[in-house]
Amino acid sequence: MAPAGPYAGRRVCLTTLHGKEKVLARPFRHGLAAELQVCGCDTDQLGTFSGEIERADDPITTCRRKAELGLAATGLPLGLASEGSFGPHPAVPLLPVGQEVLVFLDRERQLTLVEQRLELRTAFASRVVAPSDLQDQDLLRWLHQVQFPSHALIARPHGSSHPGSRSDLCIKAIRSETALAAAIARCAALSADGTVRLDTDMRAHCNPTRMASIRRLGFQLVRRLRQLCPACGAPGWGRVELIPGLPCRCCGTSTALVAQERWGCAACPHTELRPRRDGRTVADPGHCPWCNP
Repeated sequence: MAPAGPYAGRRVCLTTLHGKEKVLARPFRHGLAAELQVCGCDTDQLGTFSGEIERADDPITTCRRKAELGLAATGLPLGLASEGSFGPHPAVPLLPVGQEVLVFLDRERQLTLVEQRLELRTAFASRVVAPSDLQDQDLLRWLHQVQFPSHALIARPHGSSHPGSRSDLCIKAIRSETALAAAIARCAALSADGTVRLDTDMRAHCNPTRMASIRRLGFQLVRRLRQLCPACGAPGWGRVELIPGLPCRCCGTSTALVAQERWGCAACPHTELRPRRDGRTVADPGHCPWCNP
């Protein structure tokens, strides 16, 4: 992408503690000719992946608050932040899924732009183990599945703890077999039943799969920032809503599949309805509530 648009030569504050500039600097530099300035604010106050501090707000609100922390700390008018959320897929509970969010703030134009990505490629997982499981083939297969040691782990005592022992122990960024064995032994000693909970460390600098997803979302955001609203000329023109109702090929009944896209501006009320990007105009009867009840 060639440099273009109103952000050429500008500095954008990226609020992060986890090295996200490594994957976001390139799309902003090459797509907008803008440079990222990292602000290492205490974003843990808004919640942590490991659960010591619960996230009080939804991912988009939390992400916006992150960006605002950076703007307040640096005094820059342009801000960027990233937030992730992980859990079971809403339709297929056994399938883990990630939601990545990027929020871009432009105080000069009173512009707030949100880009999201639902990511099926995620290393999110957890498992309860005992020290004796270290050579167990099931555990070794699980470690391979979550891409350890290139993807780090978190260990903590599982269940209740011995009276008087620390129940808040949380060992993060485990990246080697030696460190894993030591963490399991330490956590098991504090657990009443001798078991340990292992979680994938979903902080971006500890999870290359997540870092790649943030990079893809960064390019998606930059592409949108390069598009100007046809009504007011503000940057950030793009898709804001998917509208279902694609008609069945056989009977014409509306289905749950996307029929149109609504494009809109983040700075003014202007919107436009557009057909699906893939040009599809009818749905297969297999998706029809009448033909396939």
